[in-house]
Amino acid sequence: MRVPGSYAVAVRNPKGEIQTRYHDFTSLVERSRWMKPPIVRGVVHLFEALKLGIATLNWSAEVAYPEETAGKGSASSVVTTIFAFGLALLLFFIAPLWITTRLIQLEQQALGFNLVSGAIRIAFFLLYLGLISLVKDVKRLFQYHGAEHKTVYAFETGQPLTIESTHDFPTQHPRCGTSFIFIVLIAAILAFALIDTVVMAFAGRISLGLRLMVHLPLIPVVAGIGYEALKITAKYQHLALFRWMSLPGIWLQYITTKRPDDDQVSVALESLKVAFGDQLSEVEGQQYVADAIA
Repeated sequence: MRVPGSYAVAVRNPKGEIQTRYHDFTSLVERSRWMKPPIVRGVVHLFEALKLGIATLNWSAEVAYPEETAGKGSASSVVTTIFAFGLALLLFFIAPLWITTRLIQLEQQALGFNLVSGAIRIAFFLLYLGLISLVKDVKRLFQYHGAEHKTVYAFETGQPLTIESTHDFPTQHPRCGTSFIFIVLIAAILAFALIDTVVMAFAGRISLGLRLMVHLPLIPVVAGIGYEALKITAKYQHLALFRWMSLPGIWLQYITTKRPDDDQVSVALESLKVAFGDQLSEVEGQQYVADAIA
């Protein structure tokens, strides 16, 4: 759980005890005015979230599965991370572009090409989520994801931070990272269509190699655009238009979040309490509309 000025991780060890770790943390966006402009702040937040996510997952694995992780150093984690990112680029980025180029004759049509490749990318993403959701450990991970959202809902609506107070809240949240990914997939279609139009205006034509050279470095920029879109839709959930716009991401969370049990909710609650530390009594019981991605 990340809160202003800090974050905390809570993990249940093999003995059934909850272990926690607290860290002071202030985003670079808050420390530098150069990081505050729209889109730029989204890119910064994305890289910070990835860095924190990898670090906390590694520590969580060490606590939850000490025997399996014993003897595995940082080098192993680096190799695993690089492999995961490489596989994601291949499956969700390079493969859709290659399929659209080789099998569908739309290479020189900027909008048509990106509509088709974007649809393939989304189809791959949905298929991937559906398949991994069948894995027992992943299903349990998705339950913890649901516990996180229920806890955030309880806190933001001013409810006491107890297991009972989370029961009536859904597992789907408008600021979820899953919604963010889906928005990025949609934003990529429009952004890359515009970029391809500009490239073809200067180069006369475009190829698969040129597309990869141009698109790959701009992935963080597209993610920054998606971040801004998510902030807007989450902030204006009281308006019907923005609730409608956030629906695809909410529907997607029926895959990536599952109803947790009380033991899982207790871990999420402990993480939030530790993150706030001594400030908990000052913030609990109030209503909030936060900007961070849940």
